[in-house]
Amino acid sequence: MHNRSPLPHRDGVAPSFVVLPEQGDWPDLLTFLLQRFPFLPAGVLQQRLANGEMVNQHGQAVRGDMPYPRGGRLWYYRDVPDEIKVPFEIDILHRDDRLLVVDKPHFLATIPSGRQLRETVVARLRLQFDLPELTPIHRLDRETAGVVMFCLHPPSRGAYQALFQDRLVKKEYEAVAPWRADIQLPQIRHSHIAAGATWFTMQEIDEAPNSHTQIELIRQLPFSQKSDPNPQLALYRLKPHTGRKHQLRVHMAGLGIPIINDPWYPTPMGDKADDFGSPLQLLARSVEFIDPFNGQLRQFGSRRNLILTQT
Repeated sequence: MHNRSPLPHRDGVAPSFVVLPEQGDWPDLLTFLLQRFPFLPAGVLQQRLANGEMVNQHGQAVRGDMPYPRGGRLWYYRDVPDEIKVPFEIDILHRDDRLLVVDKPHFLATIPSGRQLRETVVARLRLQFDLPELTPIHRLDRETAGVVMFCLHPPSRGAYQALFQDRLVKKEYEAVAPWRADIQLPQIRHSHIAAGATWFTMQEIDEAPNSHTQIELIRQLPFSQKSDPNPQLALYRLKPHTGRKHQLRVHMAGLGIPIINDPWYPTPMGDKADDFGSPLQLLARSVEFIDPFNGQLRQFGSRRNLILTQT
């Protein structure tokens, strides 16, 4: 199997690919692609093929009328029309031979996904520092700001990712949410998080816990949320012991204190345009771990503050 792309990165973005199944009955390549990408108009696919914009593992352009080529992959550059510019910058926290650690702003995705392609941390960094092999070691939600680690040396990536997989990285977050006197803190929220009712959201269900978050009150805030029936706000420290999708957001909503400006929890508000003036009040404050290559304690902390905690 040829898995290495024959195409270089373009504008900091890696090419995409589509796998060609060994099993299937398609008379030609275009018929397969129309079935694989039903959301794309036939004319768009035909034009891309005519322009030579899809290539095989050897870098050779393919035609729509050619017999279906079983096995392998086709490579192409994905396009996102009218991609919205995120008006915030990435701050560099640390760089050495293996690691690049950054302070991610709100609204900027870690990697290309959906409608975000060039407006992502990895694409910006690859382009800014000419680092085509830069890869993320872990990720943050697009709406979340804070510390993210990237690997500069591809052979070292697995060792750092293993730290996260084996839960050897201490992660701390901060969040602004409503304050409630009836919630006893600190506490550990245990629950089973599974796919939610929409394509994007998650939910807690009545099964054996698969997620654990320690939740602490840092302090009550001298601000109020006038639109909320319980307007008093507080700053919380969140320490996830597991890494489920949207775990912190689901756990806070499950406690009845959803994070301020969360567009998906507890009630999804739909896929609407970002309000850059009202970011999710969630920050990846710090990461701490023992470096697998030199045995040293590594600690990286965000220099950002949540808007509602600034004075």
